[in-house]
Order: sequence, then structure tokens, then C-alpha cells
Amino acid sequence: MHQPWNGHDTQVLVVAAIGIAIVVLLIVWAKMHAFLALSIGALFVGIASGIALDKVTTSYENGVGSVLGYVGVLIALGAMLGKLLADSGGADKIVDTLLHGRPATLPWKMALIAGIIGIPMFFEIGLVLLIPVVMLAVHRSKGPAMLLGIPALAGLSVLHGFIPPHPGPLAAIGILHANVGVTLALGLLIAVPTVIIAGPLFGRLAARMVPIGAAGAGLAVTVGAGGNAQTSELQDSSTQAAGVRRDTPLGDGHMGDGRVGKAQDPDATRSPSFTWTLVTLLSPLVLMLIKAGADIWMDKGDPIRPLLDFIGDPVFALLVAVLLAMITFGTRVGFSASILTKKIGQSLLPIVGVMLIVGAGGGFKQVLVDGGTGTAIAKIAVAASLSALVLGWIVAVLIRLATGSATVATVTAAGIIAPIATGLSPAQLALVVLAIGAGSLFFSHVNDAGFWLVKEYFGLTVGQTIKTWSVMETIISLVGFGLALLLSAIV
Repeated sequence: MHQPWNGHDTQVLVVAAIGIAIVVLLIVWAKMHAFLALSIGALFVGIASGIALDKVTTSYENGVGSVLGYVGVLIALGAMLGKLLADSGGADKIVDTLLHGRPATLPWKMALIAGIIGIPMFFEIGLVLLIPVVMLAVHRSKGPAMLLGIPALAGLSVLHGFIPPHPGPLAAIGILHANVGVTLALGLLIAVPTVIIAGPLFGRLAARMVPIGAAGAGLAVTVGAGGNAQTSELQDSSTQAAGVRRDTPLGDGHMGDGRVGKAQDPDATRSPSFTWTLVTLLSPLVLMLIKAGADIWMDKGDPIRPLLDFIGDPVFALLVAVLLAMITFGTRVGFSASILTKKIGQSLLPIVGVMLIVGAGGGFKQVLVDGGTGTAIAKIAVAASLSALVLGWIVAVLIRLATGSATVATVTAAGIIAPIATGLSPAQLALVVLAIGAGSLFFSHVNDAGFWLVKEYFGLTVGQTIKTWSVMETIISLVGFGLALLLSAIV
């Protein structure tokens, strides 16, 4: 890291910039799937960086394997949990329980609901699930849609960017060799104030800037019949219009048996209780936080430490949650063993694309590292006195603006920052992951499928979507980054 600058450093940086530009152009201009774009970009970088030709594909494959071997399992388990939560009526139960009370508390409750639902669910699945609830509440209260819409969107988006088991944070944790428990604990510390500022507080301002009521496809799905067809049609058009996906799977828009704002599957004869729903959803978080506590306060030689490390490992924690969900969200609500098996199989179909993109991002990262890009960037960072945390946020912001993809931004930035981050303490490493996550959410615009989903669901114009959704995403990014900087000075 303290070696002098040389010609190869210049070459690999130019090559890395061209490689990222190739990925961006292929995704945005050629409308290519992010997996293929990242694979092509990775192979170009490998060859042009001077890696031996017979080693280029090996480097790429190693990167894919190292990320997917860990992250792929967790994405799959998270998808299973999310599917069972929705189809059992557990999500409805959370919503019904929290929506009682004074109207003034609704925006805060909406942010809380989104946060809870957002723990196991991908952004778009959570959005499809929450939209009927938001629209129903707006329709009943006759208030502005943004007052409730922004808190719900903020809750989902913050969880997507900061909290495992979402693919972006998990990929960054894997690439940077960060501790999941510590990242989760610090992520929750950052997430709560970020959701409050970007959600209920900004929601008031957004409602004044764009004072529209319940409208758009979201209202049509909520109060009209035949929600399934409208939702899937909307998703197709929004994905085409965006040209690039946020590379998280779009939900199936399933509205159950046609009841307003219900996600429960008609096969379910009962609903899980609110208590058991919360216990099931929060069980993996509790197990991971126990391990995080052991990492911080317990000596490595303690005889109970291996047990706590095992039960707090994300694979075990999420597996326990899924097995518990098969009872609380499965057999207890009336699903037979064959229906449960079918539902778990269905949950895996939409996440194949996500897993491949995350894997290809890991391959792109590995080729950058093996080619020497990471070393060159580390030299610049040392010379410019930029910390890994600041540089990680900046790189993630640039890639997010260019590609529209939070996950591509996260995995690429994490790969570039990895050499600088070696030797950091677990807490500092976790904060680098969170800073990259914050950068990956910066200013969602027309190249992000999430932008078009929000626009169509709420019946907004492009300008109104920028004033509300895009500004909210930027607030999340800036607040998250600011809090990560603040914590890095303390821990």
C-alpha cells in the first residue's frame, strides 16, 4: 500500500473506469440484463488489466463463488420467510393491529409496519404488499397520499439498503469480511433515526409539495376487483419503462381472494396471531444480535462462545425462522405439507435473477482485485487521506447514479474498497458496509425500476416522483452516511 505509483496503477484505473462504463452502457443503453453486463465488464477488466488469459475466467468464477456460497443461501431463506409471511396473512395481521388508534399516529405506524415487513422482504415485494394498505388508509382518511406513502417507502428502502438479510448489505459484508451481527446492530442504530427523518418528518413536507390524494394504479388495485391482473401488468410496464431493474424481484401482486388490501392466500383457513407473527419475524434478528453481543463482550476462549457463534450465524438464524414460519405461518393457518412445499418452491423463482446479479457483482469485484485496481485505489486513498468509509460512499453514489441499481452499486463499491478496508476493527468495517449501503440508495431516478413502480402506484408525474421519492432516497443516503461518520468517530 505504501509502494510508489507506477504505470500499471494508471492502466488498471483507466481499465476499471472503462469496465464500469461498459457495465453502465450495457444496462442503461443496450437494456441488457445486469448479470450479463457485469460478466462482460468483468472479463474485459481482467484481460485489459493484464491478468493471464487462462486465469481471467478463473478469477471471475472465484469471485462469483465466494459471494454466492454465503449470500445465496441467505437470499433464498429470506425469500421463503417473506412468502410465508404474506400468504399466511401474517402481514395483514401486523397491519390490522397497528392501524388502530388516532389518525395523527398513522404516518409513524406506517413507517413501523414497513420496517417490520421490510426485514425479510425485498423492496418491491414489500411495496406490492404495502401499497393496498397505504391506499386503503389514504382513501379512508381522505388525506394526502404522500403523508402515508413516504413513511412506508422510507421504511422499506432503509431496510433494503442497511440491514441483512437483504442482498446488498449481505454482499458487502461477504466481500469486506465484516461481521454480520455487528453490522446488524449498528445498522439498526442508523436505520431508526434515518427512517424517522426520511419517513414521517419528510412525509409532511412531501404531502405539501405534492398534495394529491389516493390515485393511480395503487388505488385501482385496492378498491377495484381483479387486482392481480392490474398489478402484474403495471409491473411489466414499469420494468420495461425503467429499462433496468433495481435487481430485486417484483412481487406477484397477489391480493388473495379479492378482499381489499389483503395479502392472505385463500388456502389459509386461519390467520397467525400478532404475537406469533412478531416472534417469527424477529427471531433471526434476536439470534444474530446475541452473537453480536458475544463478539463485543465475551472472551474468545469462553466455553459457551462457539454455541453462541453457531446460533447467531445468519444461515442458522434464518433457517430457524423459516422452520418456525412453516409452523406459525404454515400448518397453524391451515396449509398442508404439500401446499407449504409448493409455496417455498414458488418463493425461490423470483430471486434467481437477484442471486445471479449479486454473484456477477462478486466476480467483477474479484477481477478488479486480481488485476490490481484495488491496490491502485488504496494508494490514491492514502495520498488523499480519504477513509475507506468516505470513499465507499462516494463510489457507491457514482455507480448508483449511473446504473440505477442499489445492489450493483453495493457489490462494485465493496470490491473496490476491500483492499483499503483490511485491518479495520469489526465495528469500523461494519460502518464501511453501512456507508456503502447509504451511497447505494442515493437519488433514485429514471433508470431505476423502483422509481417507475412508485410513480405508477401513486399516480404521480415524473416531476412529482422526483420531488418525493427521489428526494426521500437522497435524504436516506445523506442521513445514513452522516450517522455512519458520526459512529465511526465514537466506536
